[in-house]
Amino acid sequence: MRQLDERLLEHLGEQDWSTPRMLAQHPRFEEMQVSRGRIRERLQMLADAGLVGREHEDIYEITTWGQLYLEGELDAENQPKPRPKRVR
Repeated sequence: MRQLDERLLEHLGEQDWSTPRMLAQHPRFEEMQVSRGRIRERLQMLADAGLVGREHEDIYEITTWGQLYLEGELDAENQPKPRPKRVR
């Protein structure tokens, strides 16, 4: 888990859903100077680990596992390891 991953989970935990474009334009991520492409890459890795769900083409939402991680009830080390070749 990287700081960006945790910020993405926090944001998705506060919202129903979001897209990489919307996230890149949010002040929280603008101040981190994170590109839309980097956000998309990290969301795909989080989806591969089961912490976010990918709805449709570019819409992401937090999963129960992601919410449990934010609440301190889940150790990310116990989640499936994302495999970059599976990330689209």
